Amino acid sequence: MPHGLRTPRVPRPSPRARLGPVAALAAVVVAVLGILVAGDDGPGAVDRWIGPVEAGAGSPWRDVALAADFWGEPAGAALLAGVAVTGCLAAGGTRAAVLAVAGCGLSVAATTALKPLVGRTIHGGNLAYPSGHTAFVTALAVAVALLATGRTGLGRAAATSLVLAAALAAGGVMGWAQVALGAHYPTDAVGGWCTALAVVPPTARLVDGLGDRFAGRLPGRAAGGRRPEGR
Repeated sequence: MPHGLRTPRVPRPSPRARLGPVAALAAVVVAVLGILVAGDDGPGAVDRWIGPVEAGAGSPWRDVALAADFWGEPAGAALLAGVAVTGCLAAGGTRAAVLAVAGCGLSVAATTALKPLVGRTIHGGNLAYPSGHTAFVTALAVAVALLATGRTGLGRAAATSLVLAAALAAGGVMGWAQVALGAHYPTDAVGGWCTALAVVPPTARLVDGLGDRFAGRLPGRAAGGRRPEGR
């Protein structure tokens, strides 16, 4: 190689590339569980296989469940999303902030649309599948984790593992709270978790695509400019 010439750096693959198969699998799980519990008004075999379905967690666990549930209620969700968006913007993650809003909004919208289609109810007519609370916190965790992995420079496998771990932690806590409080069955929580995993990755790619198109139109912006945020 001639002196002074450097090998061009190959951009690190985005962790979102590994989330494509995850999103596809999650969508399949949402559909399969929806078919299994369609029209039910009580727990099924899958719910009992996952874990206890009886509500009534005693203190202090009920208090913990209520505290977790608050972050999925309108006031708590708005506060949590606001903190996440502010943090993303402070870290320079404009696209992550957009993804936090769009990913959460579309995930919750998806659960809202699916509930009447599946028709699964709890407590005498309340539509239950999939859990919107679980979908919301999972979507927000994925959006924030994508920004974090992009800033730490992790490899694709490590970054993807971290994103999924964040999704499992956030969704697991909220899903447990919903079951403990008797608001949902276990399959509702799993369905909400998978709904977020099915929605956020394609939303992230859409946000990046639109961001790249907009950035390419800015004056003085090179064609091979900065990599999308959160990658």
